[in-house]
Amino acid sequence: MPLQRIIGIILTIAGVGLLIVGLNAKDSVADRFSNFFTGHFTDSTVLYLIGGAVVALTGLPMIIFGGQKRAR
Repeated sequence: MPLQRIIGIILTIAGVGLLIVGLNAKDSVADRFSNFFTGHFTDSTVLYLIGGAVVALTGLPMIIFGGQKRAR
């Protein structure tokens, strides 16, 4: 298996993990109070959600196109 696909798998798993942590943090007591009083989630929760999505979406193309040779 090409190295780029392995890195893509690792990035996708890490991104999904960050998304899960962000979704769990969204339901925490601190985030509920923050969302109730300010209408926004805490900064760390937003970073987990956005970071997880970016990392997962970076890993997916590496899995799909990682081992292909370029046509000349």
